[in-house]
Amino acid sequence: MLFGGYQHNIDKKGRVFLPAKFREQLGTGMMICRGIFGKRCLCVYSAEQWEKLVEHISTLPVIKSLDAQRFLYEGSFQVDFDTQGRILIPPTLREYANLEGEAHIIGMASYLEIWNTELWNAESATYTSESIASIMEELNF
Repeated sequence: MLFGGYQHNIDKKGRVFLPAKFREQLGTGMMICRGIFGKRCLCVYSAEQWEKLVEHISTLPVIKSLDAQRFLYEGSFQVDFDTQGRILIPPTLREYANLEGEAHIIGMASYLEIWNTELWNAESATYTSESIASIMEELNF
């Protein structure tokens, strides 16, 4: 399971370091794409999780499935780690997520999110104990 939040610099070539525990769980042949959950971040999926996502999208009604596929696939790239544990974020994705200088990387159980640090700070400020408690109440946990 992928979890935790980390700050890492993005170098001039667009490479960002991913922690060893993330690298071990993601393996090779990862996919990086634009965030699909209404947030201006990037998502990184293992090859296995990517296949599950693709399979789930194909269960949508045809028009919705095609729209989701166009958005997702047009901005998706296969990436692998270099010898220093970095991945190269393609320029179009760096532009989409406004990534330069520093990034915030979050483990989201089955995938990673890569955020512009300022956008992440603004986003995370909206999460309070009270707002999350109201969500958790729905679980009856």
